[in-house]
Amino acid sequence: MNDDKLKIMLAILSGIIFSLIFILLAFILPLHPSKVPAKTMDSELQKLSKEYRENKLVPPPKP
Repeated sequence: MNDDKLKIMLAILSGIIFSLIFILLAFILPLHPSKVPAKTMDSELQKLSKEYRENKLVPPPKP
């Protein structure tokens, strides 16, 4: 009789632990991807041209 009670308790505990793991994973893992805009060639070129314009050396004025 003791073995049957032990098996039932272990089955219930393992079921609870197994379900808690999946509940925790459901809260931790996001459902949809983050809202980071996709990198396109156009956006990359705009970023590069902006950096080029900001870092462009301006020659000193001629006397």
